[in-house]
Amino acid sequence: MTAEPPPRLRVVDLRKRFGQTEVLRRVSFEMPRGEVLCVIGPSGSGKSTLLRSINHLEPPTGGLVYLDGELVGHQVRKRRLYERSHADLAAKRRQIGMVFQSFNLFAHKTALENVMCGPLYSRRLRRPEAEELALRLLVSVGLEHRLHAYPANLSGGEQQRVGIARALALEPKVMLFDEPTSALDPERVGEVLEVIRRLAGTGMTMVVVTHELGFAAEVADRVMFMDEGRVVEIGPCRSVLDHPSHPRTQAFLGSILTK
Repeated sequence: MTAEPPPRLRVVDLRKRFGQTEVLRRVSFEMPRGEVLCVIGPSGSGKSTLLRSINHLEPPTGGLVYLDGELVGHQVRKRRLYERSHADLAAKRRQIGMVFQSFNLFAHKTALENVMCGPLYSRRLRRPEAEELALRLLVSVGLEHRLHAYPANLSGGEQQRVGIARALALEPKVMLFDEPTSALDPERVGEVLEVIRRLAGTGMTMVVVTHELGFAAEVADRVMFMDEGRVVEIGPCRSVLDHPSHPRTQAFLGSILTK
């Protein structure tokens, strides 16, 4: 018999503390390949910190993260746990794409050059290969006409789509989206959500922190509600959004739906 593959992503008792403030409190969940998990919750509930701790942009205070059964950020030697070297961590982090709220593009580089950076310097592709890949990804997010534009000349929605293409250029196994539409004008939200919607259709494993409940209802396999650094409720999308079982989830969704 063929052994069952490990979860694509597994988070075990993840904790994060800033000084005396406990931001993540033993967060645990796992995801099979191809699942889309939308994370919702009030501001300050630890959603963004969770994403940054998964790929160790914020080193967790405690807990473990596994990608395809292998530890991210740590390694085991002689039954003891050690932090990975900077080079090892960078190699693992390349497998976890991250799209930020604030775009984080290089202002002095064009859209094409921004997307080429990862393939050139992280994956060590030759320039013609990196350029071909970047071009293909920018076409896939609808920006074939903006290849040579600098970030200052791109709309917020266009910048975010460049950011998505840049993350995909590393060919990650998992994509993390941190409120990808929160910095956009309302008329630009739809174009970014459409790109994420299409990406979900390709089978990419994704964790999406979002306040767009309609979007979550459309693309998520499961929804996770967080509050005060804890996972309060996690389950099938329609179950959590339509029939939440926890009073805190009920209150949160009720406050949004009545606005």
